[in-house]
Amino acid sequence: MSAFMAWLRSPASREYLMSTHFWGPLANWGLPLAALADLSKDEEVISGTMTTALACYSATFSRFAWRVQPRNYLLLACHLTNLSAQSVQLYRFNEYWNRGGRERKLGLTGIAEEAATDAKTSVTEAVSAAQDKDRKH
Repeated sequence: MSAFMAWLRSPASREYLMSTHFWGPLANWGLPLAALADLSKDEEVISGTMTTALACYSATFSRFAWRVQPRNYLLLACHLTNLSAQSVQLYRFNEYWNRGGRERKLGLTGIAEEAATDAKTSVTEAVSAAQDKDRKH
């Protein structure tokens, strides 16, 4: 801890703490913190378009944070955290809307299977009746 305190008292720390290299990423941490808080919300409210845009934004600026000289590790951590959270949100969105998650949550899978079985039975009976009628003529 004494090494940190020594750095904190140095002019280099004041220069860093008063720069956009520090305050920009610090302010930007609102995005990943909000994304992490959203992980516990209902899948119904996830916007696929906005989540995709935020994931692309964070992927792009993760590269920027890595390429800028000197490297901005605070900004990189911020964007990688946001990219991870948005990726989880995209997975949840896809599972809910495209892979049957909504139906499972609402208990519609049994109803849909019963309806499909009833429809298949009705079609089979109708085909059999038509074939019987055709044989009689």
